[in-house]
Amino acid sequence: MAKHRLIRALTPGTIRATLGATIIASAAFGAVAPANADTPEHVGPASNSSVSQTVNNQAASGSQYGRVNVTAQKVLDVARAQVGTSENAYGGGTKFQQWYAKSQRALETVKRDGGSPQSYLNAAWCSMFVSWVGEQTGARPQVGWDAYTVAHARWFAQNHRWGSTAKPGAVVFFSWSGSKDLDDINHVGFVVKDNGNGTISTIEGNTGNGRVEQRVRPTSQVVGYGYPNYAG
Repeated sequence: MAKHRLIRALTPGTIRATLGATIIASAAFGAVAPANADTPEHVGPASNSSVSQTVNNQAASGSQYGRVNVTAQKVLDVARAQVGTSENAYGGGTKFQQWYAKSQRALETVKRDGGSPQSYLNAAWCSMFVSWVGEQTGARPQVGWDAYTVAHARWFAQNHRWGSTAKPGAVVFFSWSGSKDLDDINHVGFVVKDNGNGTISTIEGNTGNGRVEQRVRPTSQVVGYGYPNYAG
């Protein structure tokens, strides 16, 4: 059984509609989710110049530099407490989308993507979930905030907090095709642990079930990891 949801990606002068198929898959920690289990998260600009501006905007918003007095465990605890939170039939209605639409960051990203802050209320929300957890824990200066997974990943890369090793609390970016190109990122979540067998345990928003879920993912789908500078 599958469900389909229209994701709007708005750029100046252009409206791109991407139809994402989300397949109902196991939420259990013990089963590896298939590559096509989640709605593609390409919400935002395609050009590198626009993404570079995004990184600059985040820097101007104070979303980088300096260690925060927040542990990786606290971030994971808050993320885990959201497990089961679900979107409505329109792909919206979550507190993560509602928070982002009202945030200062939404005003910045609509300048990049077009549209209005209200468009985030029914948009793909995996990156908004990660951003919300950062906000709630006080770790946002290290976790970053964006609705567009590619821009979120590039922010980590530009700030020299990008790598290929799974660490608890790291922000993990996925490409279902197995690509290692940041432009091909589809999805994002938090690393809980490296299972040591070619998989990682994660907590993610906007999974194929339209919920926050705990998952086990193959590392072959990982593009890379962003490393917040946690207190411990």
